[in-house]
Amino acid sequence: MTDMEARGEDRVVGLLLAAGGGRRLGGRPKALLPYRGRPLVEHAVGVLRAAGCARVHVVLGAAADVVRERARLAGCVIVTNPEWESGMGTSLRAGLDSLAGTGARAALVCLVDQPGIGAEAVARVLAAGRDGSALVSAVYDGVRGHPVLLGADHWAGVAATATGDRGARAYLKEHARAITLVECGDVARPFDIDTPDDLAHLE
Repeated sequence: MTDMEARGEDRVVGLLLAAGGGRRLGGRPKALLPYRGRPLVEHAVGVLRAAGCARVHVVLGAAADVVRERARLAGCVIVTNPEWESGMGTSLRAGLDSLAGTGARAALVCLVDQPGIGAEAVARVLAAGRDGSALVSAVYDGVRGHPVLLGADHWAGVAATATGDRGARAYLKEHARAITLVECGDVARPFDIDTPDDLAHLE
């Protein structure tokens, strides 16, 4: 890889939202759910790196100190969201705030509780846009989902509308015509780990 290519990859930061407390899972923090012998957050960081994100910021909330202790997150920038109980929107805002002054031109946003979305799907979204004006979303059989790539030009607008568990949804709906859609349904499954029944996906 040339220095120029390395700098180009460095301009897109992986932003992993991993603050959820797993309310419907009996209060088990999602970042610590076991997956292939290690905490789920480790798997998600590995996916972002395998997809081409040299830099990864991880937003923690529920049991943040325990996650730091148990999960191997060396090389990641850890962002603690004290308002995580107010919903994913606060974690997205905290994550975007952490990118200020880093030189990043885009954030590739993934959710910790979607282990069915692997590096191939994430790499497709990453390849579709790397500059500050980019808006890219994975779609699954035409239905928009994660990961989502947000160019820096959009961060302020996303942060202003990210409330509750909506994340970037309102902003993306308002700017739907500007989004590059990348079909990933052939290589990934976008299920969430939300309920005890969903834990079967981790086995």
